[in-house]
Order: sequence, then C-alpha cells, then structure tokens
Amino acid sequence: MKLVEPAREEPVMRISKDQIPAKINVPGAVARVATNFGDATGFGTMGGEYFSLGAGTDIAPLLKGLEDDACQAPHWGYMLSGELVVTYTNGEVDTCRKNDLFYWPPGHSVRAVKDSEVILFSPQHEHTLALDHMLNAMKG
Repeated sequence: MKLVEPAREEPVMRISKDQIPAKINVPGAVARVATNFGDATGFGTMGGEYFSLGAGTDIAPLLKGLEDDACQAPHWGYMLSGELVVTYTNGEVDTCRKNDLFYWPPGHSVRAVKDSEVILFSPQHEHTLALDHMLNAMKG
C-alpha cells in the first residue's frame, strides 16, 4: 500500500481580516482561521512585539551587514493601522495595511508608507540578533 500525501496549498503570506474564512459564525461570536500560515519548525521561544513606525521609516539601511542585508527572523503579525511595504530578498514586494494578518519569512526589509502600528510575534533569538544589529547601526 502506498501512502499519498495530501496536496499542500501555497502558504498564506498576507490576508485581510475580511478574507479570512469564518470557522465559527454565530450571533455574538466569529472565529476566523487562516490555515497554512508560516512554519515555526526549528525556532525556539517566541516574543510578542508592538511596533510604532512613523511614515517614511525605512529599516533597510540598518540591516546592511546582516545575511543578504535583510532581517532573517520570520514574523507573524497583525496591522492595527497604517501601511507598510515589505521587500523580500527574492525581489517580491508586498503591502500590508490596517486589518491585515501577515507572515513575513526570513529575508525581508520594511518601509512605512503611513504611520503604522503593528503587532509581531517573532522567534526571540533571531529577532534579537536583527534588533541588536539595527541598534548598533543607529549608533553610527
């Protein structure tokens, strides 16, 4: 007997709240679930982070010197407000806006188009390396 693995759908990178399918939708309660939303395999402790980024903030210059001059920590998060452009090392560009749920794989940079408030969940070790590098770059 040969086992056949189920077909894998493409991973979701960004989705608006209204596009997330409702698993439960009853009066007074809606539970929306985005499946296949990034892979945390091999990562340890996660950190919860809240970022406020002013319009025009571009972290790309602060990432110079990291592998591929990009943040190598994956992030899962939610846009509370604003608009961010995410640029990936493979050349892809995505825009995250208010009410978007997102996954940013390793190899990215972020620029704020509008004042933005964002919640991130990131592997602590990997993101601490990136944040420490950015702090050192700001010192000059």
